[in-house]
Amino acid sequence: MGTNRSTDGMDIVDYESFGAKGDGITDDLPAIREAHEFANANNLPVQSKPGVTYHLGYTSNTAVISTSTDWSTSRFTVDDSDLSRIESHAAPVFEIQPRERAIPLDVPPLRRDQSTTELHPPKDCYVRIEFADRRVYLRKGRNQNDGVPQHDSFILRSDGSIEGPIDWDYPSVSSVEAMPIPDEKLVLHGGVFTTIANRMRQDKGYNYWARNIRVRRSNTEIRGLTHYVTGETEFGHPYNGFLNIHRCADIVLRECFLSGHRIYETIGNAGVPVSMGSYDIVADDVVNFSMIECRMNHITDRSRWGVIGSNFCKNIVLDGCHLSRMDTHMGVSGGYQIRNSTLGHMGINAIGRGALVVENCTLYGPTVVSFRADYGSTWDGTLEIRSCRWTPSCGERVWPAMVGVQNDGTHDFGYPCSMPEEILVDGLEVDDRNHVEDYDGMYLLTNHDEESGTNRPFPYKPTRRIVLRNLKTRSGLEAKLSPNAAIRESVEVIAD
Repeated sequence: MGTNRSTDGMDIVDYESFGAKGDGITDDLPAIREAHEFANANNLPVQSKPGVTYHLGYTSNTAVISTSTDWSTSRFTVDDSDLSRIESHAAPVFEIQPRERAIPLDVPPLRRDQSTTELHPPKDCYVRIEFADRRVYLRKGRNQNDGVPQHDSFILRSDGSIEGPIDWDYPSVSSVEAMPIPDEKLVLHGGVFTTIANRMRQDKGYNYWARNIRVRRSNTEIRGLTHYVTGETEFGHPYNGFLNIHRCADIVLRECFLSGHRIYETIGNAGVPVSMGSYDIVADDVVNFSMIECRMNHITDRSRWGVIGSNFCKNIVLDGCHLSRMDTHMGVSGGYQIRNSTLGHMGINAIGRGALVVENCTLYGPTVVSFRADYGSTWDGTLEIRSCRWTPSCGERVWPAMVGVQNDGTHDFGYPCSMPEEILVDGLEVDDRNHVEDYDGMYLLTNHDEESGTNRPFPYKPTRRIVLRNLKTRSGLEAKLSPNAAIRESVEVIAD
């Protein structure tokens, strides 16, 4: 085993027993990996030495975590500054994995919003299904693509009930992944990580970097982790989340400190320059994802990319957070709740369906909520804005609009697109004092279709009704519906 001292009788595993130096220079990842292998095999918790610095080296020597781990105030260095020394930029340094193995599951055809099945797994499972014959989320714009195969993630209970609404109809199921959800929560606590950023250069396209912590185990909480980024230069490639959470359920990030990344540019799929988005948190195919009291600095610094991106998630909660943005790229469904939080210059972005609730929040984005134009600005459900404060575009001189929508009806995104069926505002204070000339009041909706014409093969369904209560502007001017004439004629506005 190559350890420095005996592991006989050990009830808490430490890294030094497996050869870690903690001097900030020696590559400690092989010893750390060996320590976690021993802990996993013996079902023991891991505790690092407070105050020391572990260097995580340059090899693709991923340490697998399957037991609760306390990193306390230990420091960890991830040095990506010299590309020639990195064995694999796509490998994580840690991966939180379940002990349980996937179980075989023969999923019959399913329908949208189905809540029960005849399947009764031996225990509750995270399930991901795919229907390869249909593609959805056909992206429009500078990062255009031909979409992804239709798929869903949900929790299948042992009694056959489904948690996490089925988003699509499945006449057949091409592939199934079913992972039992562990009964015991795994808690990863503490740890102060510093990434010395990569300086990779490439004129066209880009390669997402990992060198991160990947989470694949359901029923996991990450508490009190800190991540800093340093050493960024005039060029570099994006990171796909220092915390990368993928295909699992019941995940909580609590009291974590995160960092924004510098924005770089490259040539995108449409042959024109695009920004490269580098995230500190990525959540993909996650059911029940919560961020509680997570924070970052400089949330209005426009030189930093938004801190989080997500895709295909269900039931997202942010509570007490202080972040530059919250974004759901390729959909969220069920509940999407943002409470008691402050969101910075990139604001709240959404695509999906269900109930989107923004409550008791302070917001600095260009809109209160922006429905992403590259995926059709679609939200199948309701939007509620309650007891919020909004300074449009961080106080810059603008003509503000509360809800951002853009869809001219000419692009097939793989699904019908619509504005929220109903928008409720019950308490919104808007600081619109710094406005453009000729300003005569904020808009409730942006102009979704700036071109005139009738050739709209994929029509965009407008909001049915907007209800306003306690909407106040610092300018004293009343809000107006939209600069779009068709919207003004079709949407009902009720002001109480």
